[in-house]
Amino acid sequence: MPILAYKEQRILSPQQLRKLSEHKYSCFSASLLDPLLQPWWNWLVSQTPLWLAPNLITIVGLILNIVTTLILICYSPNGVEPPPRWTCFLCALGLFVYQSLDSIDGKQARRTNTSSPLGELFDHGCDSISTIFVALSACISCQLGHYPNWLFFQCFCAIALFYCAHWQTYVSGTMRFGRIDVTEAQFSIIAIHLVSAVLGPEIWLTKMPYLECETRCLPFYMASGVDFSLALRYSKSILNEGCGKNGSSVAGTSVLSPSIPLTLVVLPALMIAQKSPENIFTEHASVFILAFGMVAAKITNKLVIAHMTKAEMEYLDWSLLGPALLFLNQYFNCIVPEIWLLWFTLAWGTQDLLRYCAQVCLEICQHLRIDLFRIPYGPKVLNTSSVGSQSNVGADKNGGTSHRKSKSKAH
Repeated sequence: MPILAYKEQRILSPQQLRKLSEHKYSCFSASLLDPLLQPWWNWLVSQTPLWLAPNLITIVGLILNIVTTLILICYSPNGVEPPPRWTCFLCALGLFVYQSLDSIDGKQARRTNTSSPLGELFDHGCDSISTIFVALSACISCQLGHYPNWLFFQCFCAIALFYCAHWQTYVSGTMRFGRIDVTEAQFSIIAIHLVSAVLGPEIWLTKMPYLECETRCLPFYMASGVDFSLALRYSKSILNEGCGKNGSSVAGTSVLSPSIPLTLVVLPALMIAQKSPENIFTEHASVFILAFGMVAAKITNKLVIAHMTKAEMEYLDWSLLGPALLFLNQYFNCIVPEIWLLWFTLAWGTQDLLRYCAQVCLEICQHLRIDLFRIPYGPKVLNTSSVGSQSNVGADKNGGTSHRKSKSKAH
């Protein structure tokens, strides 16, 4: 597909749009914290104006989370320098606000009868981007840049596990949350930021009594244990819970097929980081993680769409251009400075992700006759029993709804 024709090319076929209209959100949650946080989420959504669109709530939280993390990155781009305490507090606040808003968007959709498949897609799309910034901010707060291999492992583990969560959804048809999952991870990272804010980031450099390791190793050893258990759970689900014919995915494809796009992101990232003559990962850790994170977010969004439309997932993607150029540049002994190509990878991946998401949202809005950031009718209509009886809602992990809505009640 020519690059210049990207904007004009429709991403979703008529069959995919039809399947999308028929999609029903399926979720199971055994989270420890979700039930405890329900009163807070219920109170928060009750204070939210009815005119505020659910997707607008989600995007506001994401922007705040990104901005607070970028401030932290500015003071410690490689995770080596101790960031100011106030930047750690800002990250904790930004993540808490994002987590709260992300938890009430489904509830707001139910209140306003604006549920649609677009809401579910938009929510997961924002989460795919947030995951990168949240993982990176936690590593910087602990100054994990002193251990580049640990920094790489933790950040790419978060990216890969988020992808695997949607991989098992693509296979089984149901999004599953364990007892220790997303919510627990988010509040653990909030706690890390608060410790850095109150006691100073230097606290993570102190030696733990009776143990020959620094304090910062403790949360990441625990995180590694959780990562391992999640990986086992996802692997079991992927290999044994295919809901399609003969144990295949929802699209009737091989349950292992989504492994290819993930491998095309993680494996080149590892090879480029390890073989770089300019130590590109060590010297530019934040740029490196953000660059490959945007590529990972793009393939994750494509996986979510493949699940919701019951379609086969494409393996190759234009977002892989940046990693491919970095790899080829190393193969030919770095004829171009690596940092130039790394910044290109970040810029190209970011614009490609934004253009793709914008195009998909536009196509879905046109098909369902809905608006992305606006509720197209007044509160009086929202309270009528006729609209409420037509709504097609299903409980999400937060006790709210996935944002599903039929064309018949779009206006």
